Amino acid sequence: MDYPGNLFVVSAPSGAGKSSLVKALRELDAQISPSVSHTTRAPRGQEKDGREYHFVSDAEFDRMVLADSFFEWAHVHGHRSGTSRQAIEERMRAGGDVILEIDYQGAINIKRLFPNAVLVFILPPSFEELLARIERRGEDSADKIALRMKNAEHEVAQASGFDFVIINELFERALFDLKAIVHAQRLKYSAQRRLRASTFQALHLD
Repeated sequence: MDYPGNLFVVSAPSGAGKSSLVKALRELDAQISPSVSHTTRAPRGQEKDGREYHFVSDAEFDRMVLADSFFEWAHVHGHRSGTSRQAIEERMRAGGDVILEIDYQGAINIKRLFPNAVLVFILPPSFEELLARIERRGEDSADKIALRMKNAEHEVAQASGFDFVIINELFERALFDLKAIVHAQRLKYSAQRRLRASTFQALHLD
């Protein structure tokens, strides 16, 4: 899968600011597009089907698993989420950059399937601040918040397996860091060679 486009995978514990950072990046960078994951959980807040996620039933998710429709899928906070194979391949084959927001399990699976993928982990400045952010959202029950915090300790421990780590203490700085990672990846020799193959051939570069 040596496509000309780049694949960026962003993971974080719930409440660390992953979605806000990716949304802000997309508003600044028209060259990068999201791949909307499928999930069996219900929409939260103002989420809409086809925008944040494709919300599907367990039966539909089972059908897609059997049809090998996912690059990866995993159990996350009591539900299942998966990344569409077709959506990613089509965009990257055309030279577009794709960004995924998925849990660490999915990110690791993507890296196995696509070694050129760039894995970015977003960390909160502390567990105390993470709890405060989740509570401010006002979307989860006390039991759900407790589960998210318990899972967060395990999720944070996975950061060492990622290519880059951003600490989202100040949003503007974290966004700058994310933009820098994307720009640097595009300038790598291997990425330029994939995207500008004809130029490299004309210059007798292999």
